[in-house]
Amino acid sequence: MGRTAVRPVTAWWAAAGGGRGSARGGPVGGAVPVLLAVLAAVASFAELVAADGSLPRLAAERAQQTAGSGLLGVQLLFLLGLFGAATALPLLHLRPAAAGPAVTAAVLGTLGAFHTATAVGIAALLLAQYRLGRAGRTPLALALALPFPALALAAGADAGTDLRVRLWLLAALAPVAAAAGLHRRSREQRAAHERTRTLALGAVAENAVRAERARIARELHDVVAHHVSMIAVRAETARLATPDLPAQGAERLLEIGDAARDALAEMRRLLGVLREDGRAAPARVPQPGLADLGELLAQARRAAGGGTVRLVVRGTPAPLDPGTELAAYRIVQEALTNARRHAPGAAVEVELHHTATALELRVRDHGPGPGGGPPDGHGLTGMRERAAAVGGTLRTGTGPGGGFAVTAHLPRGAAR
Repeated sequence: MGRTAVRPVTAWWAAAGGGRGSARGGPVGGAVPVLLAVLAAVASFAELVAADGSLPRLAAERAQQTAGSGLLGVQLLFLLGLFGAATALPLLHLRPAAAGPAVTAAVLGTLGAFHTATAVGIAALLLAQYRLGRAGRTPLALALALPFPALALAAGADAGTDLRVRLWLLAALAPVAAAAGLHRRSREQRAAHERTRTLALGAVAENAVRAERARIARELHDVVAHHVSMIAVRAETARLATPDLPAQGAERLLEIGDAARDALAEMRRLLGVLREDGRAAPARVPQPGLADLGELLAQARRAAGGGTVRLVVRGTPAPLDPGTELAAYRIVQEALTNARRHAPGAAVEVELHHTATALELRVRDHGPGPGGGPPDGHGLTGMRERAAAVGGTLRTGTGPGGGFAVTAHLPRGAAR
């Protein structure tokens, strides 16, 4: 992590290992973190001076040996300042793999030289352990924590209650701090993985929806092209076959035929845009309709291993608009695919109800229902868009008597 501008007091937590970047990154700069580190070092120095009368006692011993050497105060103050700084400053200026051993060495040095562990030193060591866990350096963190249980067990009664308590705190909390950092790291990795997975699934669903819309447009192109071709052919036939046709009428019919042919050319160009880049055009075959439902249901039975797929027709079948027939066929096809995927082995009923103005279509399986049925994904979206393209509507949900049902209302439209 690079140098940063002056940040609030919370930057100290980032410098010590609580922030996202510095837990695995490098040195942390800024005036506030540096000031806090210096204050922590001063506090550690002050605690060493006051701890168990260490400075007065050492000064007296040293004075007896050196007959009051003038260097006594300077040497002791330098030693105390060195240990005080070593407990806090490494967290700010070193990476976790270097700060952890440095802080541990400073705490162990303080224990050896002054027979105490400062509160700042304990806090710095725990933060260093946390940073090591965040950085994934678990073996190093455990290795650095091993001396403290040994020291706590070896400390005798003459060590003092306060020292024994601090040693046991270090022995118990150092591994806990490393484990907390490792847990935080794992949680962040899981969150990042989940975000990536969500984005990937969203991209896949969006691409599937786009592909389905392009397919709908290509199929509707064929239906519309049929009607426009018929306009062009009939206009040309009427112009040539009508006896005693006025010149003005023949000119109008010629204009109609030319307009129809221009419309066909524009639709072909649109189809070229919708076609996938670099792929060859699909084979030109007639678009399916209700007459092809028998073969579709037979395929569904074979795919389901001989399961029951029944067709029920009510009302008087009558010619439908080609776009409506194509939409009905594709809706039944997608509904059967969903039933096979989400309710394998369940019986499926396909009902067609012909009325004077519309085709009522329903595909119902006898599976677990919406709880185990298809999600509201691109398959259902495609069916809704197909129904809407011919002026109809589509609903999904629990069927009568259970299971999952797809119900569509498709206006009859103009016959062929």
